[in-house]
Amino acid sequence: MNPIQIDAFASFTIAIVLLFMGKDLTSRIRLLRKYSIPEPVSGGLVCVLVITLAYLLFGREIRFELDVRNYLLLYFFACIGLKSDVAMLRAGGKPLVILTALAGSFIILQNLLGMGVAGLFGLNPKAGLMAGSVSLTGGIGTTLAWAPDFSSRLGITDAMEIGVASNMVGLIAACCIGGPIAGYLLKRHRLTPSGDDRLIIGTPREEEGEPVDYFSILRAWLWLNIALLLGQNVTRGINSLGLHLPDFVGALLAGILLRNLIPPIMPKSFPWKLTQTRKGMALISDICLGMFLTMALMDLRPWELKGSVAFLSTVLILQIALAAFFTILVVYRTMGKDYEAAVICSGFGGIALGSTATAVANMTAVSREYGAANRAFLVVPLVCGFAVDLINALVINFMSR
Repeated sequence: MNPIQIDAFASFTIAIVLLFMGKDLTSRIRLLRKYSIPEPVSGGLVCVLVITLAYLLFGREIRFELDVRNYLLLYFFACIGLKSDVAMLRAGGKPLVILTALAGSFIILQNLLGMGVAGLFGLNPKAGLMAGSVSLTGGIGTTLAWAPDFSSRLGITDAMEIGVASNMVGLIAACCIGGPIAGYLLKRHRLTPSGDDRLIIGTPREEEGEPVDYFSILRAWLWLNIALLLGQNVTRGINSLGLHLPDFVGALLAGILLRNLIPPIMPKSFPWKLTQTRKGMALISDICLGMFLTMALMDLRPWELKGSVAFLSTVLILQIALAAFFTILVVYRTMGKDYEAAVICSGFGGIALGSTATAVANMTAVSREYGAANRAFLVVPLVCGFAVDLINALVINFMSR
């Protein structure tokens, strides 16, 4: 039976409805608030439940056209770049190096665990890489890129299915463990939240002061579009060097360049110090992140887990446990044992199991409740965008030989 295909406009509209549903569920269910579960996750999982029931009960597969989500991600990271100055980058220099080393070490542990479990189940140990850093740290893009190579070169015929299934479970797990980990660390170590509502990304739940006006949104939107246009050229330049990094890296770099080069050249015409412009930028980024994560969950199809269920169940439970223990016992202690470290820990699950957007969504949910952690919002996306993809590619290439 042919799948039910929902066009791009209807899919976008459904995503908005789901985001409202997630907000309503979070406001009504205390457990979701307690563990800082992001609102897009609450709404997105409702969609996952509905399409799964439709498939299991009626044999109908529902598919959404979600191409627009790629642009939402670009806007989101351009906004991070446009709100990041070099002084903050310098201030986060040491944590950036430390977190990069931690992420690289975890990639190796993740792959050793995956290969070990695959061997115990009588599979090619290298199949465990597809349930390791290929799908979990790398995400769906890395999965789709490596699966054909694993199938043709290593003879792992179900590499794609293993990778996609692992990515789906990892994405959901990453969304769900970030908030609880931060909450545990705050309580266990009696950390003092910053209480600062001047969020680098997102807006506080109770916004005070003047409302965002027409021109503050339009001005922010203009600079975001300029950053995206510049980012396309930055991405082409990176690719020409043989480094195939995600498109959002170009948008992030373009935003950083504009933020740090334009104000000294055009101090009067560049509107960074206007409060309403700052709020407009935060509002746009909040919408883009929420919509992206909601639409990412709309694309999940859990029934694809039916192949290799025993292996996948075992390896993914162990991978999630490894990520949680590594975050609590290693990342928190190494990153400074303070509130900023706890927020970084809430995002580390996104690095280890999900995606950059998941990491930032988790940190956004925590910072909304407890206060800003600006260094975390710069360090974590930079690690995700630069180091992780490069290190992961090198490790996968070496361990799959």
